[in-house]
Amino acid sequence: MSSMKSAILAVGAASLLALTACNPTQDAKPAASVEKDTTVATVNGAVIGKNRVDMLVKQGAGSGRPDSPETRQGIVDQLAMQMVIAEEAVKKGLDKSPEVTERLDLVKQSVLANAYVQEYLKNNPVTEDALKAEYERIKATVTGSQYKARHILVDKEAEAKDIIAKLKKDAGAFAKLAMEKSKDTGSKANGGDLGWFDLSRMVPEFGAAVSQLEKGKFTLEPVKSQFGYHVILLEDSKPIEAPPLEQVKPNLTQQLQQQNLKKHLDELKGKAKIEMAAAPAAAASAAAPAASAAPAASAAK
Repeated sequence: MSSMKSAILAVGAASLLALTACNPTQDAKPAASVEKDTTVATVNGAVIGKNRVDMLVKQGAGSGRPDSPETRQGIVDQLAMQMVIAEEAVKKGLDKSPEVTERLDLVKQSVLANAYVQEYLKNNPVTEDALKAEYERIKATVTGSQYKARHILVDKEAEAKDIIAKLKKDAGAFAKLAMEKSKDTGSKANGGDLGWFDLSRMVPEFGAAVSQLEKGKFTLEPVKSQFGYHVILLEDSKPIEAPPLEQVKPNLTQQLQQQNLKKHLDELKGKAKIEMAAAPAAAASAAAPAASAAPAASAAK
């Protein structure tokens, strides 16, 4: 993967917001066109609607759960049980307890906030011009070289020196020696071929050695790293090329989408009147009151 693609992936991941865990789906329907709800079950007269089941099926599809009659029946069964338990909770007045009402309020805020974010993303798509401009900006920062090399990795320096001695007699035997001697299982079968890479992917000692080699030359001294001793052959090098726009377009679109969203949310926050009070004190432990009562008891004597 080129440096440009890595940069886009890294920045895109770093800019993800918790509020956008669920991006709007392309097939989402406007509120006005949602089909009229139909009843799939009732619990003590309360309705379980098809729209609610459809919503849960769609959520489950994201984690690989298939949309099947069995899945839907399972959802209806779960909803029915949940409604039965919730009804009993209301009978006991639990819906009036401060902790429950606080949680319900938080859930409502979360759902509304996510709905707002999804609507914003849907109504403010990233334009092709913005994509191209960002692509060109990142493309201009892409520098450095890529290298194509082979290596033979062994445990002991003496082994590496013996391999180098053999290569001095027959440089064309590199791939054969790699298949026979190298302990790098990832490249051994391919004659030590590492493919194209940039130096940032390699341990410093390996990268330094590769950068000093001429095309077609191999290291005349073993290169020691944390993995052992390397004998390296540089086959080719070239400037790093940015991947085509179409290849990075999905990640780049998401990155710009998140940047635009963050800017918008920061503007909303900036307009809001937010007054920070002192941080709420931590709940006192059960032992704390008993400990503080001791001095008072002594003073009363």
